[in-house]
Amino acid sequence: MTVPEPSNDTVAPRRRRSGRRERSTGPSAPPQRPWQLYRRTFEPTAIVSEDELEAIHLASLEVLRDTGMDFLHPHALTLWARAGASVDGERVRFDPELIADLVSSVPSEFTMHAPDPRYDFRVGGDNVVFTSVASAPNYADRVGGRRTGNREDFRTLLKLCQQLNIIQSHGGYPVEPVDLHASIRHLEATRDILTLAPKAVNVYSLGAQRNIDCLEMVRIVRGLTDDEIDTHPIVHSVINVSSPLRLDVPMLEGIIQYSARNQPIILTPFTLAGAMAPVTVAGAVVQQNAEALAGIAFTQLIRRGSPVMYGGFTSNVDMQSGAPAFGTPEFMQSAMLGGQLARRYGFPYRSSNVCAANAIDTQAGYESVFSLWGAIMGGANLVFHGAGWMEGGLHSSPEKMVIDADLLQMVGTFLEPIVVDEATLAVDAIAEVGPGGHHFGTQHTQDRYRDAFYKPMISDWRNFETWDEAGRPTSYDHAERRVEELLAAYEQPPMDDAIRAELDDYVDRRIAEGGVATDF
Repeated sequence: MTVPEPSNDTVAPRRRRSGRRERSTGPSAPPQRPWQLYRRTFEPTAIVSEDELEAIHLASLEVLRDTGMDFLHPHALTLWARAGASVDGERVRFDPELIADLVSSVPSEFTMHAPDPRYDFRVGGDNVVFTSVASAPNYADRVGGRRTGNREDFRTLLKLCQQLNIIQSHGGYPVEPVDLHASIRHLEATRDILTLAPKAVNVYSLGAQRNIDCLEMVRIVRGLTDDEIDTHPIVHSVINVSSPLRLDVPMLEGIIQYSARNQPIILTPFTLAGAMAPVTVAGAVVQQNAEALAGIAFTQLIRRGSPVMYGGFTSNVDMQSGAPAFGTPEFMQSAMLGGQLARRYGFPYRSSNVCAANAIDTQAGYESVFSLWGAIMGGANLVFHGAGWMEGGLHSSPEKMVIDADLLQMVGTFLEPIVVDEATLAVDAIAEVGPGGHHFGTQHTQDRYRDAFYKPMISDWRNFETWDEAGRPTSYDHAERRVEELLAAYEQPPMDDAIRAELDDYVDRRIAEGGVATDF
């Protein structure tokens, strides 16, 4: 696997680490694009007019002023009262000027520092970053079928995340390792992430001590002093609004803990049109925007200038069953509209690659393509659940992970700028071939054929006769084989002995202390 040398503006100090070596995925590793960072070379799509966008903005402020939002944390209520908001019990109402003042201090870009600095990246602007699937309670593969998430499957997905160059960050646990007790799960799971796949870390905001533990573990591996945490974002955390219009204690505790230490918050309302939000796309996004603005404003109340992203996750439901639907036209419209709002405020934007399919089939493919198109054309800087999401998030799949990685590689190729210069215009080559010829043998083609066009990782481009002779392999067949090849080629990234000992000492001590209380 090829990884870049870190640039001077993204590298945090690293202590006591030596003897690092470049790792090769080996001769059996499937073809893929090298590790690289991506930028959008075109303007995102505006899906509504400026007047319509302003109407959505003003409607969101009206909701916050007149209806308000519940904050279920006493300290949060105290802070809002001091800031001049109207607090009535747990309900907070906001003057538009207060919201506008607070969100004006959100940085438009920031650097995300990974445990291994070779995987650092920029968030915001025209940068595009892809994460793995996260938070699925179940796991399914072709051999074992669907089952409750466990640590072995969790580790399998981590290894795939490390092997797949297009996955640049974790989005959380790629599957929930339910066999680890909830009191210590964050300790063991985060240790696995740091030792098996040291890309940028997403941590769950599920109580103050979990937040403190995870931040300390990443600090140890990154090699920072405690003071340096505040100048080096090393974890990001999704804060979901409990829609409609409510932020609960664990989510608010995450903002309080992480924004205070200058760690990025991805403020993401979970608004399903027709269930937890109005049934119209415009109404659902008004509510999404109101919830996002209130949560983002609270991050700035905790610490001015702390990094935060606007997260869009509005979709619809099946009105007959109430089940969430993903990868729908409405999801695509909402993703693009959310991005347009984020650009209006100057916020970095998060969207997702999601589907509602139960099996790796045509539905899984077209819904993921729709989701990705809405995210990319909507201007997403961070594409969550980029690889491996299935069944509306209820299970993750290693085969879907490599299929999605192929889709992401196609997006990566699409994002590359079209080079227009004398050489690429190819006037001489056109003249050399003339009418009725072909370009296979021209020097212009020969000079470029190895690098020309996208190289698929799971597809098998061959004619029907040779495909039939090969046993008519499907995409599922190819994906299963690629998973086996990636896992066979996996090598655990090296870690300095002293850092590993410090990490293990911390985790083992916290486990011996009982981890965190779970009697809630």
